Amino acid sequence: MIDLHSHVLPGLDDGPATLEGSLALARVAVAAGTTILAATPHVDRGFGVDPRAVPGAVAALRGALEEAGIALRIVPGGELAADRAGDLDDDALAAIRLAGGPYLLLECPLTVHAGPLETQVGALRLRGFDVLLAHPERSPALQRDPGRLRDLVAHDVLCSVTAGAFTGQFGRPARSLAQAMLREGLVHDIASDAHDERRRPPDLAAGLAAAGLDGAAGAAMAAYLTEHVPAAILAGEPIPARPEAPRRGLAARVRRAW
Repeated sequence: MIDLHSHVLPGLDDGPATLEGSLALARVAVAAGTTILAATPHVDRGFGVDPRAVPGAVAALRGALEEAGIALRIVPGGELAADRAGDLDDDALAAIRLAGGPYLLLECPLTVHAGPLETQVGALRLRGFDVLLAHPERSPALQRDPGRLRDLVAHDVLCSVTAGAFTGQFGRPARSLAQAMLREGLVHDIASDAHDERRRPPDLAAGLAAAGLDGAAGAAMAAYLTEHVPAAILAGEPIPARPEAPRRGLAARVRRAW
């Protein structure tokens, strides 16, 4: 599997404080079946991460993983706060494109007081960047008006949902919207948003199962969301056609979310 959202780099944000913590997180990712993990530290006003420092930090972690015998490929990225994007020049933003491809992982605001997401997305698109939204299901503004997600996706914006949202880790509103998005075909990627090896680990399996994407019925959709689309995003290739979603009572669980 390919996991496009993690805070694996040591000492940059609220991920592991030490290299040992990063290696522990990486071991859990490998055990869970992940082969490629995007390092996406917070690029916001709180942690003060310099985007230009991310590729060097990724290179250092790659060396440590190789020395430790951990077979996990780390690619660069960043979880870009919408209100920070306008402060950064194109070179800084290019440093945190996912694996150097066309996509930026843009954090959906977790407060109701943020500026219009559509305006911020549009500004990035005008600058030549494609956008993958991080955890839109957790955004209060989008929970109140999920129809906005339909409009964003209609304008070629992609959505990455956190696996833990399907298990209820982030509360009922996030879970309801995540399930509704899946039902409506608005989910393009499921990622871990891992921060450590225990509390928020890089394990996608529980989220896939809670979303009804386990077993034979869900295998094609699970592969689409954790392998095929993430690979296309990293390579800058067209997004593949979506397989038919398994039903397994999904409609009954999400009907009220819209």
